[in-house]
Amino acid sequence: MSRAERAPIRVLIGKPGLDGHDRGARVIARALRDAGMEVIYTGLFQTPAMIVRAAVDEDVDVVGLSILSGAHLTLLPEIVEGIVAEGREDALIVAGGTIPPDDVQPLLDAGVTRVFGPGTPLADIVEYIREHAPSRTAESV
Repeated sequence: MSRAERAPIRVLIGKPGLDGHDRGARVIARALRDAGMEVIYTGLFQTPAMIVRAAVDEDVDVVGLSILSGAHLTLLPEIVEGIVAEGREDALIVAGGTIPPDDVQPLLDAGVTRVFGPGTPLADIVEYIREHAPSRTAESV
């Protein structure tokens, strides 16, 4: 499918938990928007249920979770489970933030498809999402 036939990729950027720092999430949101994606940013202090509801209501292709609080092993699997329970197992779920290397595999095992650490080039994130987001044609949206 050519790029012109594909509907813009819809991405939700969520900030789960009590983490009050969102500069990285805003930088990512802008980079994705500048790359032609439709971006919905949930804002700070979101519960897993709020993020799941927003992802379903906004019919997104990708859920990007930004977390710096250290609660990633608790909150991110809960979000994945909620998205799957809502029948959206096709959504690509990625995460970023200060996630220790030893915690990456448990997140992948829980259904997060990729974890981007601090300093990841924005172009790498954009490319990964473009390559792995579920495809939708402009007519299907």
